Amino acid sequence: MNKNIVLVGLSGSGKTTLGNILSDLSGYSLIDTDAIIVKLQNRSINNIFATNGEEYFRQLEMLVSKEVSQYASQIISTGGGIVLKEENLKNLKQNGLVFYLKTSINSLIKRLEGDTTRPLLKTDDVKKKLENMLEAREKLYEKADFTIETDNLSPEETAKEILRIYHERSNS
Repeated sequence: MNKNIVLVGLSGSGKTTLGNILSDLSGYSLIDTDAIIVKLQNRSINNIFATNGEEYFRQLEMLVSKEVSQYASQIISTGGGIVLKEENLKNLKQNGLVFYLKTSINSLIKRLEGDTTRPLLKTDDVKKKLENMLEAREKLYEKADFTIETDNLSPEETAKEILRIYHERSNS
């Protein structure tokens, strides 16, 4: 049974972009935990946060992470805060190799410019918000099996590096 490739990191680190590239290169299905939540709730993440709050969203995220972790040979692109609940990372590691897409704040700001779909980044000072989020989450992200620094790699180079590590680890 082939393990899943699980992508974690802050908003803008490239999880969705890389998930699509990895799916194309590997032939594995792409599972996006945020997209599943949107489909299950039949509303946007912004709406879920505004109506029910972050904790409600985190509970949905926990249910989805548990469900998708039961299968194999998938690319799993997660929401940036999935690591906030320890159980999620435990579930995702059960059948998967977890890759932390480590990205500098400056790169994140460039990538997220003009993006209005992320409820936690609806603020006048995106840089400060990202710095606070990184400070709160970095130790959690570092519990991933592997860390890939994305700043100096194209998405294609990053995907190839993930696959190289994945195949090396899978064959050992």
